[in-house]
Amino acid sequence: MMNPTAGAPQLSDRDLQELIGLIHETDTVELKLTVPDEDRRSTVVALGLDPLDAVLRQVYFFDTPDLALDGSGVVARARRTQNKPDDSVIKLRPVVPEDLPSDVRSSKTFNVEVDALPGGYVCSGSFKGELGAGDVKSAMAGSRPLHKLFSKDQRAFFAAHAPEAIELDDLSVLGPVHVLKLKFSPEGYGRKLAVEMWMYPDGSRILELSTRCKPNEAFQVAAESRAYLAERGVNLFGEQQTKTRTALEFFSREMADSEPARR
Repeated sequence: MMNPTAGAPQLSDRDLQELIGLIHETDTVELKLTVPDEDRRSTVVALGLDPLDAVLRQVYFFDTPDLALDGSGVVARARRTQNKPDDSVIKLRPVVPEDLPSDVRSSKTFNVEVDALPGGYVCSGSFKGELGAGDVKSAMAGSRPLHKLFSKDQRAFFAAHAPEAIELDDLSVLGPVHVLKLKFSPEGYGRKLAVEMWMYPDGSRILELSTRCKPNEAFQVAAESRAYLAERGVNLFGEQQTKTRTALEFFSREMADSEPARR
């Protein structure tokens, strides 16, 4: 994954060629844009967003205190969503789609996706799992082991890519992060736009706009989305932030800071 940059980030010709080749091997493409803090309020107004239409989520990540999973490209996550079942995911990034085992690639619960943002992209492979309402809450209360939040396929994928000797039940809970998510079809856009506000315990926030599309639509949808947002004055050139990395680093620091107190 290329590092997001401030200013007006652009992909190099070589990176663009690699992205074009990669997209054809994926299942979906998600186009993302994070909005700088100073532009958050104006963006909400420009898009006519009503926070009362949003759904509340709690997102939990699982990793070691020193983020050994993250260092290996593995993400373990579970979510609670208002009025919806819980869910979980084991994700690996980056991945090369053609290098994935055929049984993994053909699984109905496995998805290969390119996340594209101004100046960068990453291809990931994710095993998703559906849970019952209350399963995550039960695990966070300690009455359900963490591995029970993940299916057999998810656990096998984790074992294949996590650092040796790290088990799901050994991981620390990093979270929750509270998230407001809203999906709507803005007038003049013609597609569904997802808006997520990630609210971290220290008061910091990330506002992300995104839309998913088929691989063969990616460049057209990117151009249409860029034009739509620019017309409404949304800042397209701010420094990009990643929600997951921000969460992992925050909770890792929090655990490190509390270690002397525990001793």
